[in-house]
Amino acid sequence: MNTQSDELNLAEPALDPEITAWIPDADIQLRKAGVQFDAIRVDGDEGRALADRLARLTGGDPGPVIEQANGRRAVYFLVPAGSTAHRAWPDAVTRLTMGPNHISYVPIPALDGTTWPLSWRHAPTSPCRLVHTLLLRTALHCDGSVS
Repeated sequence: MNTQSDELNLAEPALDPEITAWIPDADIQLRKAGVQFDAIRVDGDEGRALADRLARLTGGDPGPVIEQANGRRAVYFLVPAGSTAHRAWPDAVTRLTMGPNHISYVPIPALDGTTWPLSWRHAPTSPCRLVHTLLLRTALHCDGSVS
């Protein structure tokens, strides 16, 4: 007697383990910038508006973006490691990267469960898909809201 179901569960597709290798299974963990990615942090409403602009520019898939619900209400844009160096950034932007005598850590929430105050504004969709640094810079300057 066959007790296995031939039906597919279409409700929640499983994410490729390569996509989620650096994402914690539960809670929040810090990841060293400069390994899988760097991050650009923009605080408050400016960060949220920037995330919305970037989503419009990319058809809804800007790459991984994390938002924080308390404190500075930071928004973290995960960009390719090393892509933020040697570029001028507005004063309202904080670069989280690694360099000589400098290490930064980026808070990463799990995809599911209790991760307050962090959540995914845009979760990762593929292993190599990060926020495009030059597109992020363009979106930063397109309406002059971040200085």
